Amino acid sequence: MHTVTKKELIDRIAEETGQKRSDVKRTVQRFLAQVMVELARGNRLEFRDFGVFEVKHRAPRIAQNPKTLQRVEVPAKRSARFKAGRLLKQGLIDLAWLEAALHDMSDDDDAPPAPVVHVTRGADGARGREPHVNGRAAR
Repeated sequence: MHTVTKKELIDRIAEETGQKRSDVKRTVQRFLAQVMVELARGNRLEFRDFGVFEVKHRAPRIAQNPKTLQRVEVPAKRSARFKAGRLLKQGLIDLAWLEAALHDMSDDDDAPPAPVVHVTRGADGARGREPHVNGRAAR
């Protein structure tokens, strides 16, 4: 197993797309920053077929220190959760299929735009799931 860094991904994308490394780096960094902003706001981010990022709220609880057996209060907290989508799961099972799909993407400049990220929140502030197709509500 090899750890792939953000720098390596940026270099790979820049080479495959022919874009300047600095432009790709700025785009990737802005994307990651926006993901963090939306999660900090408590929003859910859905990338169709790739997966969903959402915030999980953990209630306060009483835990026990295993060494001293002393009870300790653990405060409530929020943590980020990622659930893999259909194509990501399929790609993990069939790496050859995923690499072929990635290769096809780079060859087809006339391909339709990929679906956009959907962050949904109801008027009452509750998370909701409203079907969207490329940024427009599906009706």
